[in-house]
Amino acid sequence: MAIARFPGVIIDCPDPTALAEFYGSLLDWGVTVDEGWAEIRPVDGSDCISFQQVEGYRAPQWPDQNVPQQMHLDLIVDDLDEGEETAIRLGASTASTVPDKSFRVLLDPAGHPFCLCVD
Repeated sequence: MAIARFPGVIIDCPDPTALAEFYGSLLDWGVTVDEGWAEIRPVDGSDCISFQQVEGYRAPQWPDQNVPQQMHLDLIVDDLDEGEETAIRLGASTASTVPDKSFRVLLDPAGHPFCLCVD
């Protein structure tokens, strides 16, 4: 029997609402906002990604490790070009370094790197 339950992932950022709206749109998940906190969930409520406001937030400087990425999300897409185009339209930017052509590395609006991958 498990002694704990995994509720989701919490990501530090300067603006939880903006980051939740970005990932909520990218994943087509619902967004819930509270003061200094936001979260996204799919319709079935099975997963959760939360975003918490952090004063003095410093964006990761990936791939440089002066300000390390600490964690990143891998998102599965059907088509890399279409996924990248959608993510950029929603507010992502392309990373300056792309280590492999089999996936895409982008930066979310708060500077966290995330990868688009094909399953």
